[in-house]
Amino acid sequence: MEGVAPGATTDLQLELPTLDTRETFVQLRVIKATATRYSAAEHELGLPISQEQVAELKAHAEDINYEVAEEREKQVRHDVMSHVYAYGVQCPNAKGIIHLGATSCYVGDNADLIILREGLELVEKKLAAVIRQLSHFAMEYRQMPTLGFTHFQPAQLTTVGKRATLWIQDLVMDLEELREVKNSIRLRGVKGTTGTQASFLTLFEGDHAKVKELEKRVAEKMGYQNVYAVTGQTYPRKVDARVVNVLANIASSAYKFSNDLRLLQNLKEMEEPFESKQIGSSAMAYKRNPMRSERMGSLARYVISLMSSPEITASTQWFERTLDDSANKRLVIPQAFLTVDAVLALYLNITSGMVVYPKVIHKHIMDELPFMATETILMEAVKLGGDRQELHEKIRTYSMEAGKNVKVNGQANNLIELIEADKSFGLSREYIHSILDPKNFIGRADKQVEDFCDEVVVPALKGYEDLDVQAEINV
Repeated sequence: MEGVAPGATTDLQLELPTLDTRETFVQLRVIKATATRYSAAEHELGLPISQEQVAELKAHAEDINYEVAEEREKQVRHDVMSHVYAYGVQCPNAKGIIHLGATSCYVGDNADLIILREGLELVEKKLAAVIRQLSHFAMEYRQMPTLGFTHFQPAQLTTVGKRATLWIQDLVMDLEELREVKNSIRLRGVKGTTGTQASFLTLFEGDHAKVKELEKRVAEKMGYQNVYAVTGQTYPRKVDARVVNVLANIASSAYKFSNDLRLLQNLKEMEEPFESKQIGSSAMAYKRNPMRSERMGSLARYVISLMSSPEITASTQWFERTLDDSANKRLVIPQAFLTVDAVLALYLNITSGMVVYPKVIHKHIMDELPFMATETILMEAVKLGGDRQELHEKIRTYSMEAGKNVKVNGQANNLIELIEADKSFGLSREYIHSILDPKNFIGRADKQVEDFCDEVVVPALKGYEDLDVQAEINV
């Protein structure tokens, strides 16, 4: 059935830590629910459908007659009609009114739209849980200075917590977009073969008001207030494109985080969780490979690659509908959801146990801080009567010498020692070292974290206070 490819979950189970997003039977469950509610609405509006027939359909709405449907599909080669037949076998008294006035797309497309919204709700919860977990990390490390990087070259200082807010901000943007797309999803409604509702107008003997009321009641019974005002045979395939685009954006944010963490692990400043018995390499026993971050990046890349497919499908729908959308969306949509589920499970797992190494971070800061401190040293020396141009030239010369000492000789940065030895600066050793406190160079980073969490994260997570999302991964 449309919405979940028969082999989609099996193909992905090797990499997926959780599978709560979808099970292969879910669309069939939704399809039966749509059929039951559709028949109930027709009964209420006076069509020749009895209450007993509606009750019989409801009684079998949750159990799916797979074997009969599979055998029937071999004969008729039509998935929806095979399940209509199987449903009729289960409900002999209602058999004659199942699918009355409906089309395959009434069944399949309305079910797909419900699944898309339910799928986004599941992703939304896990995404909110990651944001919450990362915000705790950001607050804990908001005051810990760390070396900032631009072009992956040492730049000015930031803090470990401030860097985490950059990851969080991406996710908050994703959460806002996800909610917007989720809330915009409507039902296809009851539109008929080309969207004109002609079959329903015939059923209700030309009564336009009853046709509109049928659509309204069907939507309400499925938990929706709105339907798409106009459609062809299908709901707009732009919906699929928007949904997969949201999932790809989440993957992009996760990919950025995974790359940053892998680089930090190489620098030995931070690490993803590493179990006490975990083996990093079959040959190199000392290895501590960031396999969770690497897997996250690998899966995220796959989701990003799926983004173009629904766009192409939407752009190649001829007139009211062509069937070349079907096989493609059966693969792309479930795989995008399942893979993002895995990406977020990894994100949760990693951020639940990230390790920070303050002494390594401090060492890296002190390797570079002397260069950053020279502007402050210059200003303080000039205040004491020094010649700005003369001292600037000395700092430039000493900086080149210290750089050579680090890069050519492989020794420590000795810039401060060179400046301390030059009496023309007029600064004591103690005063120079007081300038070198890393916290003097983080600007408002710690306050920015506090403001960000109070003003952005807390409002974004309103309504998710009772989340209980865990993520254990499988190797």
